[in-house]
Amino acid sequence: MNVGQLTKFYGIIVLVIFAGIVLHAPFSVGFGTTFPGIELLIKSWKELLMLLATPLAVYLVWQKDIWRELLGDRIVQVAGVYSALHVLIAAAFLNGSLATLAGLAIDLRYVAFFVLVYVLVKLAPKYRTKILKVVAAGALIVVGFGVMQLFLPPGILSHIGYGEDTIQPYLTVDKNPDYVRINSTLRGPNPLGAYIVIALGILSAAVLRRRVDIFRPKMALKVAIATVASLIVLWVTYSRSAVAAAGVAVFLAIVIAARHLISRRLWIAGCIVVFALLGGIVLGREHSFVENVVLHENDEGGSAISSNDDHIESLIDGTERMLRQPFGGGIGSTGSASLLGDSALIIENQYLFVAHEVGWFGLLLFLLLFFLILARLWQQRQDWLSLGVLASGIGLALIGILLPVWADDTVALIWWGLAATAIASGGHDGKRKTKQKTKRSI
Repeated sequence: MNVGQLTKFYGIIVLVIFAGIVLHAPFSVGFGTTFPGIELLIKSWKELLMLLATPLAVYLVWQKDIWRELLGDRIVQVAGVYSALHVLIAAAFLNGSLATLAGLAIDLRYVAFFVLVYVLVKLAPKYRTKILKVVAAGALIVVGFGVMQLFLPPGILSHIGYGEDTIQPYLTVDKNPDYVRINSTLRGPNPLGAYIVIALGILSAAVLRRRVDIFRPKMALKVAIATVASLIVLWVTYSRSAVAAAGVAVFLAIVIAARHLISRRLWIAGCIVVFALLGGIVLGREHSFVENVVLHENDEGGSAISSNDDHIESLIDGTERMLRQPFGGGIGSTGSASLLGDSALIIENQYLFVAHEVGWFGLLLFLLLFFLILARLWQQRQDWLSLGVLASGIGLALIGILLPVWADDTVALIWWGLAATAIASGGHDGKRKTKQKTKRSI
């Protein structure tokens, strides 16, 4: 195979991951229950594809002679150091082979995918358009099935293996059956809410940067349907952190893209509305809707302990562990990977999660890597994709205070993959670049 064919094969692998990740949960549950002996292998399909793509990436980078550019990129450098630290800590702390391997996969898969997508779009800018089409199709599936779940029996997913031993087909707000939380095709309502944050952030940026012409009736109708459907799905996740993050993402997109078009009166009116909503929540805190959906504090619900208490206890425990373990507890010591080891530990905070896995230095590297990505997106904020990924990334960072948001396969790979796509393309569509070159040659 020549370089062109290898690049195409490499691109197909990346596109398959982008396409398949939105169906990862039902795929892994369905086939995992059918073939229980290879359940872990089935769950690892995306990591196996990344391992297959890695030597291809190295070879193509060498053949295209862009290795100096990549090695000189600060983001790639920090990603490499962060990954190397994981390997060193995995060797130093023995938490069991399965737990360690699972921990490495959870901690590094989105970093590895970022680099793989970054390399692909650097090699062939036309893949920006292909990636966006695949991601848009995936969003249509996730949001579409989420809306369908409103009209289907709550336990419909139990027919393909969802249940106590895999993934719950649905959840409720503090075990109150009056408030059913949907999953769509993701692993739970919280990841689904985080996914919608990405969708709304990018959709807002596309409209604000005029990537889509909402003055055309057909396009306006499509945007309206996509927005309403996304908001409906976001709402029925009953994920407070996701609703807040979506508000932040859309607000940031508006401020960055159209702040000069918004009058002072409109800003004041917006602030009044926000304060009025907060005041309404305070005054109506004893109302059933506010107690259940907003505060999650209904004493008459079915749960003996509220989710608020769980979050607080997890934050306190995670902070105490971080302070007394400067080098962390080792790879696979927390989250779902720890379930495969000797002692299970769940930390409901992305930053404390990282600190427990790789210590204080690892947390600093992670924060630096994320900051560098956001900074690069900020530099390219005139590009609609960069703006959307930037706004949604900040929203997801806020969710990380209450949940390990990057531990979810779909949310992590989609956002980090899109971030790589935006940064590698330099804020320009591959087709536009091709057209420019054609015009110059003429």
